[in-house]
Amino acid sequence: MIRKILRLRFVTYLIGWIFTYMSFVIPVKRLQETSTLIAFHHPKPSYTFHVLIVPKKQIDSLATLDPSDTTFLTDLYSTVQSLVKEFDLKAYRLIVNGGDYQDFPHLHFHLISD
Repeated sequence: MIRKILRLRFVTYLIGWIFTYMSFVIPVKRLQETSTLIAFHHPKPSYTFHVLIVPKKQIDSLATLDPSDTTFLTDLYSTVQSLVKEFDLKAYRLIVNGGDYQDFPHLHFHLISD
């Protein structure tokens, strides 16, 4: 039921609007934040270390990410490097889900480690 609601076009736009214009009200402890993204611990982690990295701009999925959005891509790369160093992650994965594997209708990356 929740997945169906999250996939409604209106909900997708609302979530994108919140991340774009109201990210300051999202009740999470920010690990990193730039003008293009926000990184925070996953509220329901599946791993010992589980961080979400979410663009502030509305982007539905990796398939719709504009390759010319170099500021976001640079921030993503820098944020991942910084978090890996800050938390001294010896082994880690950066995951992005798409299609039916993407539960949340806004592009986001999972930085995970055991």
